[in-house]
Amino acid sequence: MKRNAALLADAQTIEAAAAAHATARYVLRLFITGSTPRSARAISNIVKICEEHLEGRYELEVVDISQHPTLAEGEQIIAAPTLVKKLPLPLRRFIGDMSQTERILLGLDLLDAAGKAASARGG
Repeated sequence: MKRNAALLADAQTIEAAAAAHATARYVLRLFITGSTPRSARAISNIVKICEEHLEGRYELEVVDISQHPTLAEGEQIIAAPTLVKKLPLPLRRFIGDMSQTERILLGLDLLDAAGKAASARGG
């Protein structure tokens, strides 16, 4: 009987965590370098990902490191474009033009178990 109660409690904890994750607010900061084609592509790609997978649950700040070098220094940005996921924890960084959607989704913890398995198999 105690084992069934423990299993039920575990299942409820997992469900609660999943529900909290599904409503989590994402705070993202994209560091770019000027108005280059690569910067524009990174902005476009991350906005598309956010609108499709985080609609209404994200805050995206775009920082041009040529205009705000101290912000980039404070975040220890060594390449641009770089996306920093500040919340929910853990903090994560992505470098590039944000065109590898599955990699970004995986890093943002937005792929479900089936999606992660398919990504791991390469399909």
